[in-house]
Amino acid sequence: MKIAILSRNASLYSTSRLVEAGRKRGHRVRVLDPLRCYMRISHQGFEMHYKGRALSGFDAVIPRIGSSITFYGTAVLRQFEMMGVYTPNSSDAVLRARDKLRSLQLLAREGIDLPRTVFGDYPDDTADLLRMLGEPPHVIKLNEGAQGQGVLLAEKRSASQGMIEAFRGLYANFVVQEFIAEAGGGDLRCFVIGNQVAAAMHRQAPEGDFRANLHRGGKASAVELSTQEINIALRAARTMGLGIAGVDLLRSQRGPLVLEVNASPGLEGIESATGVDVAGAIIASVEEGAARRA
Repeated sequence: MKIAILSRNASLYSTSRLVEAGRKRGHRVRVLDPLRCYMRISHQGFEMHYKGRALSGFDAVIPRIGSSITFYGTAVLRQFEMMGVYTPNSSDAVLRARDKLRSLQLLAREGIDLPRTVFGDYPDDTADLLRMLGEPPHVIKLNEGAQGQGVLLAEKRSASQGMIEAFRGLYANFVVQEFIAEAGGGDLRCFVIGNQVAAAMHRQAPEGDFRANLHRGGKASAVELSTQEINIALRAARTMGLGIAGVDLLRSQRGPLVLEVNASPGLEGIESATGVDVAGAIIASVEEGAARRA
């Protein structure tokens, strides 16, 4: 098979592992910077060029699109889809997962439990918005933040109002959620590939923080999931339409809660913590998906 990996940096751990795993299984693998891809769209067909040459003959494309280039990156991915190339994560699925508010609405519609969330725009409605949510602490999140950036904890109602006013002053889109204290600053990253959770880890926030992201100093260890946690992770990925997903769960008094569904989950933390060849599992899944399409 000929596989394209959309990534801005071929030396990133996740990208290089996918290249290694693909070539180990006998495939031709090429890393393409999505910002260097450009396209022609017409009723006569779809065409893509890269650094002056036409791109053709690809059987599959694996998107590793960062949040800063979501718009252009998904346009490139969509062009590959229009050209008949298989992808485990469609452009529409990536866009759904990138929008935190939309993701939460879709998950809730499917009956998947998550931290209570409120969203509003008009300043005069802030007090009632917070009453709808309940007593603090509250977690305030930028709608398109990543790796723990743009996530703040407000321990008092006055702090919540102040942070909300500050975000509105920056014309930022954000949501406000209940704080799940019993999670103890930890969460679960469930790495979904196809119809299974290929690996899972527990992430623990550093002392004094509540964000368990590894990029912010969190510690990771392998974890065994309950049947309920596995089923919820699979349902969440399926709801987003993602064949490859990092589903983040919180263990709460009322059961597992979906915190977020990531369309481009990193491989380094999960492979290091669990010893699972996640990159190899991704390539195997892509092989199966492309074969079904053939």
